[in-house]
Amino acid sequence: MAERGQLPHPAKRLCCRPGYGSGCRPGQRAGGSGPGGGALCAGPSSAAAAAALGLLPLGKTQSPESLLDIAARKVAEKWPFQRVEERFERIPEPVQRRIVYWSFPRSEREICMYSSFNTGAEDPAAGPGGAAAPGGAMDAAAAAAADENRLPFRRGIALLDGGCVDNVLQVGFHLSGTVTEPAMQSEPETVCNVAISFDRCKITSVTCSCGNKDIFYCAHVVALSLYRIRKPDQVKLHLPISETLFQMNRDQLQKFVQYLITVHHTEVLPTAQKLADEILSQNSEINQVHGALWMCIVLNPHCKLEQKSSWLKQLKKWNSVDVCPWEDGNHGNELPNLTNALPQGANANQDSSNRPHRTVFTRAIEACDLHWQDSHLQHIISSDLYTNYCYHDDTENLLFDSQGWPLWHEHVPTACARVDALRSHGYPREALRLAIAIVNTLRRQQQKQLEMFRAQKKDLLHRGVTSITNLEGWVGHPLDPIGTLFGSLMEACRVDDDSFHGFSDFTENLGQCKSLEYQHLPAHKFLEEGESYLTLAVEVALIGLGQQRIMPDGLYAQEKVCRNEEQLISKLQEIELDDTLVKIFRKQAVFLLEGGPYSGLGEVIHRESVPMHTFAKYLFTSLLPHDAELAYKTALRAMRLLVLESTAPSGDLSRPHHIASVVPNRYPRWFTLSHIESQQCELASTMLTAAKGDVRRLETVLESIQKNIHSSSHIFKLAQDAFKIATLMDSLPDITLLKVSLELGLQVMRMTLSTLNWRRREMVRWLVTCATEVGVYALDSIMQNWFTLFTPTEATSIVATTVMSNSTIVRLHLDCHQQEKLAGSARTLALQCAMKDPQNCALSALTLCEKDHIAFETAYQIVLDAATAGMSYSQLFTIARYMEHRGYPMRAYKLATLAMTHLNLSYNQDTHPAINDVLWACALSHSLGKNELAAIIPLVVKSVKCATVLSDILRRCTLTTPGMVGLHGRRNSGKLMSLDKAPLRQLLDATIGAYINTTHSRLTHISPRHYSEFIEFLSKARETFLMAHDGHIQFTQFIDNLKQIYKGKKKLMMLVRERFG
Repeated sequence: MAERGQLPHPAKRLCCRPGYGSGCRPGQRAGGSGPGGGALCAGPSSAAAAAALGLLPLGKTQSPESLLDIAARKVAEKWPFQRVEERFERIPEPVQRRIVYWSFPRSEREICMYSSFNTGAEDPAAGPGGAAAPGGAMDAAAAAAADENRLPFRRGIALLDGGCVDNVLQVGFHLSGTVTEPAMQSEPETVCNVAISFDRCKITSVTCSCGNKDIFYCAHVVALSLYRIRKPDQVKLHLPISETLFQMNRDQLQKFVQYLITVHHTEVLPTAQKLADEILSQNSEINQVHGALWMCIVLNPHCKLEQKSSWLKQLKKWNSVDVCPWEDGNHGNELPNLTNALPQGANANQDSSNRPHRTVFTRAIEACDLHWQDSHLQHIISSDLYTNYCYHDDTENLLFDSQGWPLWHEHVPTACARVDALRSHGYPREALRLAIAIVNTLRRQQQKQLEMFRAQKKDLLHRGVTSITNLEGWVGHPLDPIGTLFGSLMEACRVDDDSFHGFSDFTENLGQCKSLEYQHLPAHKFLEEGESYLTLAVEVALIGLGQQRIMPDGLYAQEKVCRNEEQLISKLQEIELDDTLVKIFRKQAVFLLEGGPYSGLGEVIHRESVPMHTFAKYLFTSLLPHDAELAYKTALRAMRLLVLESTAPSGDLSRPHHIASVVPNRYPRWFTLSHIESQQCELASTMLTAAKGDVRRLETVLESIQKNIHSSSHIFKLAQDAFKIATLMDSLPDITLLKVSLELGLQVMRMTLSTLNWRRREMVRWLVTCATEVGVYALDSIMQNWFTLFTPTEATSIVATTVMSNSTIVRLHLDCHQQEKLAGSARTLALQCAMKDPQNCALSALTLCEKDHIAFETAYQIVLDAATAGMSYSQLFTIARYMEHRGYPMRAYKLATLAMTHLNLSYNQDTHPAINDVLWACALSHSLGKNELAAIIPLVVKSVKCATVLSDILRRCTLTTPGMVGLHGRRNSGKLMSLDKAPLRQLLDATIGAYINTTHSRLTHISPRHYSEFIEFLSKARETFLMAHDGHIQFTQFIDNLKQIYKGKKKLMMLVRERFG
C-alpha cells in the first residue's frame, strides 16, 4: 500500500518528484531537509506522524497494534459509519471512538495533491535546502524556490511549524480549528476558521473563512489537516454529536438546544459540543442553573424594557412554530380515534387533546408580564430588617405573619422562579431573603389549611370523597419550585462568611462554621428560635413531597414526577438527622396525616392523586428510630393506591383519559404504574423487615398489604422477602413472620388460580416449602383447601408429591402416626383431583395411592370410569404401562384394549408416536396367551390401517409362541399359531389389504424421485403376501393389475417388471 511507504507511480501522485527514495515515508525527502521546509512531514512530532501513518523510521521498534485498532482502521477505510450503525444495534463507545479516530486521511501526499498543482519537473515540496542548481541556472532556481514557497502546501507547513494552528476539535467526522495568519507588512494578523468533513479516510468537503475560491485547498486547510495527521493524539476527539445527544434525557436536551440558540457564534458544532459536555458534567457551571432557563432570562431584575420586549418577540416567534415542543412532552394527538371514542358524560371536562397545550416557551412569555417594582417585594429582597408587628388575621393574603415577618403571596412556582432568577443573575443574598419569605408563607398556608380541614372534616369523611386541591404539583413541576427553594437554603448552609458578606445579621456569629458540611447556621430574624437554613430547607422539602397533587398527563411528565421526587429524597438522605431535624420530621408527619385534601397522606385523597410510597418509605426509615408509632402510622397511610381499586366514588372521575383501557380498573394513562407498584412493594417490604418480632405490627402490615397491593407478583415478592427475613441463618425462625409469609403466599395462589402466570409453578413449589417451615398443620390445611388454591394437576404433581417425599418427612421430624395422617390427607387430595380431572391426575393418583390398597383400587376404578369418556389413547397407554410395571398385567391389558378403541392410524402414518404403544399392547397380549391375543387383534385391525405397522405385528406374532402361562395358570400347548386360522388369518388378510390400498394411494401422486422407494415398498409387501399359502399367486395377480392399471407410468412399470417379472 502507498500509505505504508511504497511509492505509487508518479502519474498517480503529482507530488511525487525525483529525489524521493522508497525508504522515506510519504512526503519525506531523501537526504533530509533544511529548516522550515524540505520535508513534507517535518516537525517535532515525527513519532506521532509515524504512528498515524503506520510507519516508524529505520532502527525504531513498535509494539503490536491492538486488535481493536486494526479492525477499526479497516472499517474506517471501507465502511460508511451509517452502514455500521444500521448493521449493529449497539456499538460500544470505545469502538466508535477508534473508528472515528482512524477515519481521517493518513496520507500527506493526498493533502499535497489537492493543494498544489505544478506541471514542472520540480517537487513543490522541495525546499531551498535541496541540491544547488548548476552554474547559470542559479537565478532560475531561486525564482522557482520563491514560487515554491508560495504554494498552499508549503505555506500550510510553515503555518503548522510556526504554531499557528489552535482550537483543534474533532466531532465525529468533522474537524475544526483556527489558523492564525501572521501579520505582514501590508496586512494585519488574521484568524481563519477552518472546518473539514471526511469519510473513509477521504476529505469530502472543506470550508475556510479566508474566502478561498480556488479548486485547491488553501494553506489554512493544509495546516489543519497536517496537524491532525502529525499530532492525532493532541486533537480533542468526540463521538458524533448525535451520540452525545443520545445520552441526554429530555431536560438536558431542552437546556442544550436553548443555550445553543442563544449563543450567536459561527462555529456551531464546536459550541454545541462544548455545551453538551458541560450539561453531561454534573459539576459544570451550566448545571448550577436550575429551573426553566427562559424564565431566568426574562426575570432578570435589571433587564431593560427594550430587552424584555426583544425577548418576548423572539419567544413568541419560536412559540408559533408548528413543531415547537410542548412542556409536558406530549406533542401531537397520537390516538385521536381512541380518545374521541371515550364516553363523555354531562360533567366531563374538555378533552385534553383539544385543550391548548403549553410549549416550552409559554411560561417565559407569561413571565414577561412580571416585574420587580412591587414595593413589598423590593423590601423583602433588599433588607434583613423588614418587619411589621401590626398583625391582623382577618385577611387571607397578609403581607406579614403573626411574628411580623414578611410573607410573599404569589403562584408558588412563579415565586420560586424569581428566586431562581436572582440566583442565576448573581444575587444570592436577595434570593435567600425571598426564599425564606416564601417558605414562611407556605408554612402559614399549611397551618391555615389544617384549620380549614378540621372545620370541614366531619362532612368530608362522611362523603368519603374529595376534590383535588392542587392541580399543579410542585414536585416534578417544570419550574422545580421545591428544588429551587431547597437548593437556595442548602447553599446558605454550606457557604463561608466571605460568600455572604452582605448578610451582616446572618454571618456575624458564624465563627468556625466554614466547613462545606451542612451546618445549622445561627438564627436569622425571620426564623424561629432554634431554626436554621438547614431546618428550613428540610421542612420545605417535606412540605413539597407531601403535597397532594393530581397525576399529570403523559409519560414525560409522570416520569419527571418520579425522577424529581427521588432526586429530592436522595438529597435529603445526605443530611444526617439530629434532634432538631427529627422535630421537623415529627411536626410535618403530623401535619401531613391530619392535612385532609391538602396532603397526600390525608385521610381522604383523590383517586388520581400522586401516590406517596417513595416519600413515605423515607419518612418511615427516618422516624422509626425516634417515633416508631408515628413512623408506622405514616407508612400504613401511604400504602393505598386508589387508582387500582375496583370501585370509584361517584363524581371522582374529573377528566377523560387518553387511552381506552384494555385492563379493567387500570388507568393506562398512568404510564409509570409499574414503577409506582414496585415502590409500594418496597414500602411494604421495609415495614415487614422492621416489624420482625412484633406480632401486632406484623398483623397490621399484613392487613395493609392484603388490602392495598393488587399485583400478584409483588405480593409474591413480599412473601419471599418475609420468608427470608424469618429464616435467617443466625437466628431462630420467626414463626409470626413465617405465618405472614404463608398468608401472603396463599393470597397469591388465590389471585393467580384462574389467570395465566408464567411463574405459577414456582409459586406453588415455594408455598409448599413455606408451609413445611410453618409446620405439619399448615401442610394439612393447604391440602384440605386445595381446590381454592391449586389446579388438580398442581395439587397432585407438586403439592401431594412433595408432602409425601422423604425430605419433607425428615424436615418435619414426624413419627409414624403423623406420617400416616399426612399421607392419608395427600391420598384423599389425589383421589379428589383424579375425580375432577382424570385425564391429568389419574396416573399421579395411582402413584400416590400405591401403598394403600383401598385407595389404589379406588383410583383404578376412576380410571376405568373415565376411559370411555374423556381420556385419550395416549393417557390410557401411559397408565397401562404403569400397571404392567407395577405387576398388574391383566389391568394393563384391559386399559390397552380401551386405548385401542380410541386410536386410528391411517395408511401413511408410519411414524406416528402411538406405533410403539400399539406394538407394546400386542406384545403384552401375546405374552398373556392366545385368548388375549385373539381378543386384541380385531381391535388392531379396526384401528390400524398402516401396512408396515400391521406387517410388523404379524411378524412378531409368528416368531414366538403365545405366553406360556395364560389366565388362571393354564399352560399353553407351546405350538406356534397358524396363519391359516384365527386370529392371525384375520391379521394377515388385513395386512395384505392394507398393502394393496396403500400401493394404489401412493401411485396416485407418485413422482420419479420416489420410484426406488416405491419398489422397496413392494418388496416388503411381497414378503407379507408370501406368508399366505397362496400368497405367490396373489402377489403375481397384484403386480399384473398394477401393470395394467398404471401402464401409462412406463418408466415405473419397467422398474416393476425388472424386479418382480
